[in-house]
Amino acid sequence: METQTGILTVVSGFSGSGKGTLMKRLLEKYPDNYALSISATTRDPRPGEVDGREYFFRTAEEFKQMIAEDELLEYACYVNNYYGTPKAYVQEQLRCGKDVILEIEMQGALKIKEKYPDTVLMFVTPPSFEELERRLVGRGTETAEVVRERLCRAGEECAGVEAYDYLIINDELETCVEQVHSILLNEHTRILRNETFINKMKTELAKYAKGEQS
Repeated sequence: METQTGILTVVSGFSGSGKGTLMKRLLEKYPDNYALSISATTRDPRPGEVDGREYFFRTAEEFKQMIAEDELLEYACYVNNYYGTPKAYVQEQLRCGKDVILEIEMQGALKIKEKYPDTVLMFVTPPSFEELERRLVGRGTETAEVVRERLCRAGEECAGVEAYDYLIINDELETCVEQVHSILLNEHTRILRNETFINKMKTELAKYAKGEQS
């Protein structure tokens, strides 16, 4: 049986929604099913982050060069920093049959959906505003001003959630992991994702309709 092309999946969510932790756990449990695309960014690394693991950390000049050379599937500016998705890795993993997950902001997600309409869009949110605020403050890595900026941005993002295919309420981690995994398994069975198989069956069965069977 031919390897089915992987599904391009975009996961977005409010800053503080826990989407990064959710994706990390998904890949830990199902490493053969998924590949997480690594984004390029101009923001500074947080404590413990490593170039080429969490992000490709680039200067503004380097990022602009990537744009000029058409090396990105999409890019966007978020809280005064650029984020973008390198093309080559994504395309290679999809050809290998892995579902590639892009963890990117809404602006970039909608650009991807416009270019590739069969992309699956998921939006991750905490169960309440109070929990969102608690998680942002609890990080302890950002100033009160940045926290306010992120909450303000969350309000803007909330107005665009309807463009997504699935809403993931990240309350209990393991439950959310299984929910995401189940959604993507089901996506593989959709008729529109199996046109090659269906057309092959049609061709092989056509001879019976024409009375050519032996």
